[in-house]
Amino acid sequence: MDKVLLNMVVNGKPVSLEIKPYTRLLDVLRYDLGLTGTKEGCGIGECGACTVIVDGQTVNTCLTLAASMEGRHITTIEGLMENGKMHPIQEAFIKHNAVQCGFCTPGLIMSAKALLDANPEPSREEIKLAISGNLCRCTGYEQIIDAIRDVAGQPNKREIF
Repeated sequence: MDKVLLNMVVNGKPVSLEIKPYTRLLDVLRYDLGLTGTKEGCGIGECGACTVIVDGQTVNTCLTLAASMEGRHITTIEGLMENGKMHPIQEAFIKHNAVQCGFCTPGLIMSAKALLDANPEPSREEIKLAISGNLCRCTGYEQIIDAIRDVAGQPNKREIF
């Protein structure tokens, strides 16, 4: 099958490459661009480990054809670090022990970033909804919610999930 030319912006840098039309965005990011922070957990859009931000919206890269990203702006977990400094969301995840095995962490952080970019002062319910597409088997979600609330400048009052 013929290849198509794909032009997009990834982590603020223009990218142009030839891909097969049926190639997933996940495979382009991981194997063509070497951005392995985006994980493949399930391959069917259920776990959220592959979440990135495309033009301000979260996207499961395992379900997204790369060819549909023509002209789009994509941010991966690697794109959050600036001048060797972690993003405040990344720092908050560490501070609140929201990182256990770490496999789901990039997707959760990307979901949190998209939420906070759109709504800097989300309610606890809005946070829960924003991360509802991300499965975590280790933390129990409370530390994750605490980390996001901390970045939003909100006091952490534990509630029953």
